[in-house]
Amino acid sequence: MRPFLALLLGLVLPLACPHAATPAAGTKAAAPEPVWETRLAAFDEATYDQKVEKMIVAFEEATGRKLVPGEKKKAGLKIYADSGPGLSTPVPLVKAVINALKRRGFTNENIFLVGLNALRLRMTGYLPSLVSGQTPFFGNPVYVLESGRFYDPVWFYDSPLPQRFDPIFAEKQTEGVPNTSTKDQDRKSFLATPLFLDADFWINLPVYTDHPTLGINGALVNATLWNASNTARFFRSPANAPAAVAEMSAIPELRQTWMFTLASLENYQFIGGPFFNSLYTRSEPLLWLSRDPVMLDALVRDRMNAHRKKEGFVPVDEEIRTLEFAETLGVGSTKTKQARMIPVE
Repeated sequence: MRPFLALLLGLVLPLACPHAATPAAGTKAAAPEPVWETRLAAFDEATYDQKVEKMIVAFEEATGRKLVPGEKKKAGLKIYADSGPGLSTPVPLVKAVINALKRRGFTNENIFLVGLNALRLRMTGYLPSLVSGQTPFFGNPVYVLESGRFYDPVWFYDSPLPQRFDPIFAEKQTEGVPNTSTKDQDRKSFLATPLFLDADFWINLPVYTDHPTLGINGALVNATLWNASNTARFFRSPANAPAAVAEMSAIPELRQTWMFTLASLENYQFIGGPFFNSLYTRSEPLLWLSRDPVMLDALVRDRMNAHRKKEGFVPVDEEIRTLEFAETLGVGSTKTKQARMIPVE
């Protein structure tokens, strides 16, 4: 069965077509998207503000794409708060991105934040404190997806089985894993539409942890599973989760407005995720920007495996093929040795 990002206009239209993103046999694959990199002298607002501006300027000059208001006059920021305090998108980073967008003509009310869970968004400072009522984001709407108000019943992802991938991958991924969900539960995940319908563009701001089902919880997952409803079905039937992430990340409507991913390594966790455990978190003064979420996830996976080896743990499970599936669909590259790192100083 194919995945569908369905728009009902009397018919269900198969708009997501991952085959179109896969290079034809015998053709030369395109060069990997660059990764702009800068070092952070500190993790405070002033440093993030300066570095984010320089990174965006470098991106605009290299690509010709300007982060200015378009027809909709809105921009979205997909944040991550679901591991709780200590492992959420840094507030100073988000404020720096907002400032950069305001310098380019956006207003606070037209820069919205998208997160999943109200409690964790409140615990990490993205929603006002119930005690003080204070928040760093006065004027910026915060959309809480679990409220159910931002899913559209005519836009959904539908793919119960990862049949389009290499059969060896699929067989290994499903080996010994019973499908415990019903056909109805396994059928649809509704996509939150603000990022790709309400905004001129959106920016992905993930945080990195390992994940027992997905391998790497980072750029790809923040843009897909943590932006959809009914995703618990993928953890009831974990064999399907890596394929779902890959196929959702290849949906054209989502990718057309996905400007880039901006990832800080202020804090990331190499084992025990997605639940925060300070014993296994590491910090590097690095900020990355790229249009290739697969490369960013692969670069962090290499770092996680290095820390795991040093601490006596096994590497991230190689049978979890999330990144490889996404690479198959043309979303990005896992070949970190070929990464085009561009320093921004």
